[in-house]
Amino acid sequence: MDTSRPIRVLLADDHEVVRLGLKSLLSRYPDLEVVAEAATGEEAVQKALELIPDIVIMDVRMPGGSGIEACREIRSANDNINVIMLTSYADQEALESSILAGAAGYVLKEIGSDDLVQNIRKAHAGEKILLPEQISDAVSGIKKRFEQMRKASELTEQEEKILSLLAEGKTNKQIAQEIFLSEKTVRNYVSNILTKLGLSNRAEAAAYAVRRSFSVISKDWDI
Repeated sequence: MDTSRPIRVLLADDHEVVRLGLKSLLSRYPDLEVVAEAATGEEAVQKALELIPDIVIMDVRMPGGSGIEACREIRSANDNINVIMLTSYADQEALESSILAGAAGYVLKEIGSDDLVQNIRKAHAGEKILLPEQISDAVSGIKKRFEQMRKASELTEQEEKILSLLAEGKTNKQIAQEIFLSEKTVRNYVSNILTKLGLSNRAEAAAYAVRRSFSVISKDWDI
């Protein structure tokens, strides 16, 4: 790590006012230098790989590819570039996906200026800036996600179809009518699905199916 020059920072956020605020804040510190800004995920990747900043401060949700996907692309291409995910609100799935994408940290936008600057310096030094509770929660969540994926591979074709209908909010009776089974048979299928996926109720099963479908489309939660 070269300590003779400022830490070079790329700001990636789709809100100009946020970028201006961060740039103004970081300009107060002589050891930090904002070298570029990006308003989309694609632009963040392009500028990061072109300019090779030390740190990218990345909004989690941006147009043109999510911040998490952009983080993954940047880290895959050059793992010397450290990425700090910045978000307006806590989101367990986004936290887990950020860690899997190789982010050095996951912080809320309400963070104090001194803490943010210290996090940038720590990330530049190669330190992970995740809180112990964030790491613990993320590890548990990631393990659960992998286990659910493993169990989902054990679902039969019929169970997969019923799971997708659950995600559409259909009742057992409606599902039974659609796939020409008795309501009791559908109820048994739902029970088997819950057992295989380790879920408590049909609402959890529907939420799981929606998340899984979304991950295929967006790749935001691709693990």
